[in-house]
Amino acid sequence: MAFLQKQIAQLEALMQTKVAASPDLVAKVDRLRQVQGIGVLTATSLVALMPELGSLSDTQAAALAGVAPFNHDSGQFRGQRHIFGGRSQVRSVLYMAALVASRHNPILRALYLRLLARGKAKKLALTALMRKIIVLANQLLKYPDFILAT
Repeated sequence: MAFLQKQIAQLEALMQTKVAASPDLVAKVDRLRQVQGIGVLTATSLVALMPELGSLSDTQAAALAGVAPFNHDSGQFRGQRHIFGGRSQVRSVLYMAALVASRHNPILRALYLRLLARGKAKKLALTALMRKIIVLANQLLKYPDFILAT
């Protein structure tokens, strides 16, 4: 256990030094950390795993992250919408950010509770939060004058 904790500390230190070497990356990470639910690790991961973030449309960002709902329709049949594709590592990071945001971000928590009140499954509500977070991150990096609601 001590060996793993030491490796985690070394990796986090390496990530911090790589980000600190570039003023552009520092600015992006600091901008993303303004959202409650996005920490240093999440912001660094999003910047590293999705360098296109900030230059995409909202639907493109959600699809690239793998959290855009795609329909399974054929003819008269209307199936459920599911997420698939995209970058699985980004999806994993967004899942943890959505869990934190569902508890600590007042705006995203209200959305989460509203979806649950409408009878949606908890995983589906978390997936909706994941999509909101990636869209919000894209907006924050795309528009420097974008101000978060509090």
